[in-house]
Amino acid sequence: VAGAAERQVPVLLLSAPGMAGFMGPMWFKALVEEAAASHPEADVTGVLDCADEAGTALAALRCGIMRVRFTGPAEARARLDEIARRMGAAVEGADTEETVDLLDCNDPLTICRAIFPPD
Repeated sequence: VAGAAERQVPVLLLSAPGMAGFMGPMWFKALVEEAAASHPEADVTGVLDCADEAGTALAALRCGIMRVRFTGPAEARARLDEIARRMGAAVEGADTEETVDLLDCNDPLTICRAIFPPD
């Protein structure tokens, strides 16, 4: 987040696939809130991957997570879309955004500085 904040680019934190079913939504909400609080100048958003678990996606929305990824049946997706819309949230499908995985990176700030060069 620090590297993106330095370059004034938005940060989208994506959970690992299916992580909502493994850890529950509150840990991810806390992680995104901590990242935003540690760099208040940064525009930080999180997307929690709920895999094909409609109940988990609904729980995440009810916990205040504004963007969830859901890969389950279209009928369930349509219902989740309607619920999310009423909450001002969004349900997304498969990955469509370019991502950078910093999990095993020893120096994530240097990597982010290289990815987001100054204007």
